[in-house]
Amino acid sequence: MLIVTASGAPGWLAGVLGASLTAPHLLGPLIARRLDTARDGRNVIAIACVVHGATLAAAVLLYPLTWAIVPAGLLALSGLFGPFLTGGISSRLPAIAGADRVSQRRAQGWDVATYGLGGALGPSIVAAIAAWSTPTAAALVLAAGTFVAAVLVRFLPPAPAAGAGADVPRPFRTLRLMLRSGRLRRTLSLTVVVAFSVATLPIVAVTSTASLDTAASAAAVLTAAYGVGNLLGSAGVTIRPLRGEADALMPRLAIITALCLVAVLLSPGFWFSVAAYAAVGIANASFFAATLAARSEYSPPEARGQVFVWVGALKITAGSAGTAATGAVIGVAAALPLLGAIIAITVASAVAALERAR
Repeated sequence: MLIVTASGAPGWLAGVLGASLTAPHLLGPLIARRLDTARDGRNVIAIACVVHGATLAAAVLLYPLTWAIVPAGLLALSGLFGPFLTGGISSRLPAIAGADRVSQRRAQGWDVATYGLGGALGPSIVAAIAAWSTPTAAALVLAAGTFVAAVLVRFLPPAPAAGAGADVPRPFRTLRLMLRSGRLRRTLSLTVVVAFSVATLPIVAVTSTASLDTAASAAAVLTAAYGVGNLLGSAGVTIRPLRGEADALMPRLAIITALCLVAVLLSPGFWFSVAAYAAVGIANASFFAATLAARSEYSPPEARGQVFVWVGALKITAGSAGTAATGAVIGVAAALPLLGAIIAITVASAVAALERAR
């Protein structure tokens, strides 16, 4: 989007190209079955890293030389492989940590930390390189990072194939298995609702600066506070892994996240908001760790990779939808997005808890 803006192209084109990269994540599960059938799933993830990076780099380099539809198509192909870099790698945690539950929970804490670091460092690196050189150079550095990741993936412990091709369910059958399994269904629904809800925060941060009587630039402090909180939360669940059944932990941690959003909504001042944003980050990191535990512990072994990719893809889609919905309704009433997010999480958590109690 920086590249498009710097070239003087209209904002709608930046939005279309951005959506070309994120929207195809929803299609990632359709090709994720290979993770469960491959003799060595590390090769599948490594190839996905290379394709993701190569198509991203090609889109960046071709943007000023050809019609916009060409980089849009390349970005769509890059986005298609995106879930392999998130859910695909996370699905390797049992092979990395071993069978011990505490070790797996600690590894899941580290996994949450990598997401937090990526979310915090990625934009900062892009901004720094774009300021020092060009937005194109920044995008190419990100693409190069996926090539490095392809090499590093090969150093992960190997794991045997989940099963023969005939034993591994196809994508939509896997989704049906998830929806029929109460624990996986609750994992999916809570993950999607919380991702949709937390995605309101960056836009709310921008619009809330006026009511907090601070400069518009203070929104960056609020979003940074959320990022710091996320890192603190991931450190906490790494040092002291979550205890208890993931199925019971998820609705509890989701409710805590909703309560932190209430603090954001009712904040009387700027520094209270900073603390509230950090609290949301801490709570969401803990919730994310619980969802990773649920995916690892409740997925059928022959479809674990697909379950991770399905949940990851739908989470990314929900986050994008949450951002879009916030932008659409925040002009009606500044409090509306947060109020809707709080209600959505509360209802989803209550439904999950009641369903589990039956």
